[in-house]
Amino acid sequence: MTLSSLRRRRYGARVPFDHNTHYHPLLLRLVPPGARRALDVGCGMGEFARKLAARGLDVDAIDPAGEVLEPAKALGSPGPGTITYHRADVTEHPLPPRHYDVITCIASLHHLPFDTVATLRDALAPGGVLAVLGLARPSTPRDRAVWLASLPLNYVAQAVVSVAERLNGGADPVPEAPIRDWDMSLNHIRREAARLLPGSRIQVLPFWRYLLVYRRM
Repeated sequence: MTLSSLRRRRYGARVPFDHNTHYHPLLLRLVPPGARRALDVGCGMGEFARKLAARGLDVDAIDPAGEVLEPAKALGSPGPGTITYHRADVTEHPLPPRHYDVITCIASLHHLPFDTVATLRDALAPGGVLAVLGLARPSTPRDRAVWLASLPLNYVAQAVVSVAERLNGGADPVPEAPIRDWDMSLNHIRREAARLLPGSRIQVLPFWRYLLVYRRM
């Protein structure tokens, strides 16, 4: 795949509906005012890292999958912020303490031991925000109701995307990072978040996602 086709795929009319990308605007609203440094854990093709850089943040983007990092590097940064890519496991990669104004994990925390959030917590600067867009098994009737209600919305969104892609001549394939199933329940996540990230809040979102937000005082 050429660099120009990658750019068309990510910035042009062929961008597909994606459950994680759908929540990028929500995550961007969580970036603290005046933030300068960001860490994106499990950055994949760097789509969210580029959005952070476009807002002027200098981003450390980390992912163990070289098959997505190389094309991500080729796409570069839109500026004015910079992006530094690291091919590494965040559980083994040293993070500077009290350094980042915002840390994001987008559909990546279930690839890691949950207590990795303690390491991320310690890497936050005072006033910094950890935002996790995660996947987990539902635990309560309300959890299940929110996600069941996502089914018709999902069918509509996928149908719209399918029509748009056909009108645009089809979508170019892009590299994908390895995918792992999630085994933690939302109640388990709630308990562990209360223990490791006191004061954090968890919101169940449509499209089979939850949002965990923690702000370091």
